Amino acid sequence: METEFAELLGSEYAHACSSGSSAIHIAVAALKPEPGDEFITTSVTDMGALTPILFQGGIPVFADIDPLTLNVTAASIEARISPRTRGIIVTHLFGNPCEMSAIMALAGKHGLPVIEDCAQAFLSTIDGRTVGTIGDIGCFSMQQGKHITTGEGGIAVTDSEALQRELFLFVNKAWGYGDSQPDHYYSALNYRLTELQGAVGVAQLAKLEDVVERRQRTAARMSEKIVGLPGVSAPKTTVGGTHTYWKYCLNVDTSIHGNGTVRLAGFLKERGIMSAPRYIQKPAFQCQVFAEQKTLGNSRFPFDLARPEAVDYRRELFPGTYLGLERVLVLPWNENYTDEHVDYIANAVIKGVERL
Repeated sequence: METEFAELLGSEYAHACSSGSSAIHIAVAALKPEPGDEFITTSVTDMGALTPILFQGGIPVFADIDPLTLNVTAASIEARISPRTRGIIVTHLFGNPCEMSAIMALAGKHGLPVIEDCAQAFLSTIDGRTVGTIGDIGCFSMQQGKHITTGEGGIAVTDSEALQRELFLFVNKAWGYGDSQPDHYYSALNYRLTELQGAVGVAQLAKLEDVVERRQRTAARMSEKIVGLPGVSAPKTTVGGTHTYWKYCLNVDTSIHGNGTVRLAGFLKERGIMSAPRYIQKPAFQCQVFAEQKTLGNSRFPFDLARPEAVDYRRELFPGTYLGLERVLVLPWNENYTDEHVDYIANAVIKGVERL
C-alpha cells in the first residue's frame, strides 16, 4: 500500500500509520522540535492536527484564515512567524488547496519546513502539483469518512531520505528495524497500521481517482445550479487549484441573511438533508486544552514555555476565522451521489434561500 500510494502521488517515500492524527504526529516528530518551539497552524481544523504538536513539546501558533476559502494564507502565516518558529502546518480544508506557491516562497525565505495536512484533500492540486508533495511532508487520513478508508489509518509522504527515516522510526517505537545493531533510539510510539488494514488500503487505492472524479463532477453540477442565488454562493476554490470536495460548503452572507446558516440548515433538515452550520462551533483555540492550557496534569507544559504573543487568542486577531465560521454551511458529499441527488439538494437550497 505504501509503495502504490507513493507512486500515485509521485512521492519518493510513504509510511503508513494508525490514523491521520498519528500522521501529523510522526511528521512533527520528524522535525525534532525542542520544547517551546512554535508551529504555525490554522484556527479551523480538527484537534487531531493540533495535539501532536503539544505532545512533542511544541506550541501551536494560530494563523487567521481567508473567510471564503477557509484556509490559511501566506500573509496570515507571515504575521505569526517569530524567532521560535520551527515549522508551518497548512490544512487543505474540505479538499480545497492552500495557496502553496506563496506559502512555500515564504517558508523558503525563512528557512522553515512545511507539513501539509491533506486529511480531506486526496488528489487535490494547486498550480498543477498534487497536495502533499509540495511541502516537506504530506499527511493523509484514511478514517472512515474520508475519500478512501481503512476504517482508521493514516499515511505520510516525503521526498527526503532523512525525513522518511524519522517517519519510519517514530511509527515503530524508534526501533531501527533492518539496522546492523538496532535499538530504541529515542522516545517514540507504536503507530503501525495493521497488515489487514494495509490490504484494505490497496483495494481502496484502486478506486481513488474515480472517487475524486465523481465528487468533482457532481459538485460542479451543484455549483452550476445555485449560481446567482442572493446571498448564498458555492465554495470558493483557491486560484490555480482543483477542489476534491470532502464536503461541499455553502457560503451564506449573514449581512444579507441574518443567522442564515442555521435557518437554512433547518429548512434543509425538513427535507431530509443534513448539514452543519459553522463546521466547528468555535475556533480551535477556544477549546479547553488551549483556553485553559489543560495538558499533562497541572503542569501546563508546554504552554509554560510559550511567549505571551504565541498564546494571544483575542478575537480581533482572527477576523477571517470568526467570519468564515459564521458564514459556512457544510453539506455532506460523496461519490455515490447521482444527478437526481444533486438536483434535489440544489432545489432545496434554492427554495430555502427564497424562504430566507
